[in-house]
Amino acid sequence: MTNDKFYTLIGADGSRYTSTTPGTFGGYRKERRYGRLDCKAARRALDNGALYAQQRVFFADEATAIAAGYRPCAVCMPAEYKAFKSASRKP
Repeated sequence: MTNDKFYTLIGADGSRYTSTTPGTFGGYRKERRYGRLDCKAARRALDNGALYAQQRVFFADEATAIAAGYRPCAVCMPAEYKAFKSASRKP
């Protein structure tokens, strides 16, 4: 049996590509942040309107999201966000 479902993901260079495997992380293009697919903040934003959904992107993995210039979500990934903030403050 073949998989006829295709997913649009964002690559490390920030460009879109089609995959037969769904992304493991979701992101918000407007604020360039990524997080887990079960993130409470993302779920709330999706429930509140279509604007968030229009800016929603997906990544194959965390390394790809970081390479594409996205930062971790403070809500669903607090440890990663804290490390990101600490690293971004260093000269």
